[in-house]
Amino acid sequence: MSVALFTHPSALAHDTGYEHPECAERIRCVLRALETQEFAPLLRETAPRASTAELKAAHDPDYVDAIFALPRDKTTTIDGDTVFSPGTLEAALRSAGGACAAVDAVMERWAQAAFVAMRPPGHHAEADRAMGFCFFNNAAVAAFHARARWGLTRIAVVDFDVHHGNGTQHILAPHPEMFYASSHQSPSFPGTGQPSEHGGSNNVINVPLLPGTNGEVFRAVWETQIIPRILAFNPELLILSAGFDAHAADPMAQLRLREPDFTWITQALLAVADTCCQGRVVSLLEGGYDLTALAQCTAAHVRALMRL
Repeated sequence: MSVALFTHPSALAHDTGYEHPECAERIRCVLRALETQEFAPLLRETAPRASTAELKAAHDPDYVDAIFALPRDKTTTIDGDTVFSPGTLEAALRSAGGACAAVDAVMERWAQAAFVAMRPPGHHAEADRAMGFCFFNNAAVAAFHARARWGLTRIAVVDFDVHHGNGTQHILAPHPEMFYASSHQSPSFPGTGQPSEHGGSNNVINVPLLPGTNGEVFRAVWETQIIPRILAFNPELLILSAGFDAHAADPMAQLRLREPDFTWITQALLAVADTCCQGRVVSLLEGGYDLTALAQCTAAHVRALMRL
């Protein structure tokens, strides 16, 4: 199956500082893993910049303007986790823009699925706040782009990162045409994502997982609780927040997933897409901080997207 890979060298210029877990080497490892012969069929594309209009469809306009106004000749610490360097704005624009271009690829049908290998990640960025390594919420920007450009009326963002996508939920929950689904470790950063959080139109499902949860429990949660809700929503497009930090080797949390679990969740979500939305899937890289596990799990994920 044709799968497009969107990336850009600017992802390497977003400098988070010494020993920061969300580092440029993450992208280098991912791209090296996707250079082997089995990935030769990938359609390799340049991630474009998002426009200010695309960003402001998901974010508060004053917030977007404030990010653009940050000095680009020095490093600014937003919070203890989130660092804006001279190379950050370009990377963030292309991270969000790559997500929009991936939507266009699957809607134009020249790709059945798309994977965006960019950083900074996005799912913690709220409508008016940068946090958790994130500046623009790439998944939300992509969802509103799909609505604006393609007229879609049911868009689902599905998040299997180990951390709850508080920003994605914050932005999408008031909109009944959007759906957000997440499994995530709890307790853990950012402390949101309880089952009682349903969204404005019962368009949110959160399933917290205890530290130490293994792949068997993870698969059962998705199979019995989350996937039925996605199918009931009947989306026209699936956008995946693909974080690989639920792997047992990851230093940022304590779930116990392994590489085959990421193959399984990808295949399960492809089956949902085949049922609901003509197979259309856009996948966006989120977390994953053990470099070996990140490379292996990303390769497994993209291999599954290619249906190899």
